[in-house]
Amino acid sequence: MGTKDSNFSIRHSSQKDVGRIMEIYEYARKFMAENGNPRQWGMTGWPPEKLIRQDIEAQHSYVCEADGRIVGTFYYNYGPHIEPSYERICGGAWTGVKKYGESGNTYGVVHRIAGDGSVKGIGTFCLAWAFEQCHHLRIDTHPDNRVMQKLLLKQGFERCGYIYVMEDRDPRIAFEKTGD
Repeated sequence: MGTKDSNFSIRHSSQKDVGRIMEIYEYARKFMAENGNPRQWGMTGWPPEKLIRQDIEAQHSYVCEADGRIVGTFYYNYGPHIEPSYERICGGAWTGVKKYGESGNTYGVVHRIAGDGSVKGIGTFCLAWAFEQCHHLRIDTHPDNRVMQKLLLKQGFERCGYIYVMEDRDPRIAFEKTGD
């Protein structure tokens, strides 16, 4: 399953990509800390290599390549009720449930999207790829992650409320994008 445009292509990650993926996450942690978001991944060294390896085995880990080199990575999955953290939303509601009823609980989820800083547009391309797969996406980010919030709003995501993850006690802003 690969998607390609003039600059980027996306493919499933493989175990041989783990070293490069972890380098990208290290860069992302530093970037987030330098841009006012030290808590989201930096406090725990998130994500751990073990989780990345599990995601690869489950075929939910993807890499974004430019000119044959890995420049970004993310997690993508699709199905009904696939993200336990999304079962309870505070201070709002998922737009897909309002729009589609119970079938609005079948959605794609993107997590841990990161680039290595070498090229621009990785986040936009990866989110567009994920939306092409299902036309109903959910994603969350830390309140301090202003860069991601700006990207999500620019890409047509709606802010829906707050969710909580198991990794820490900080709330996450929940976003959703639906379309036909």
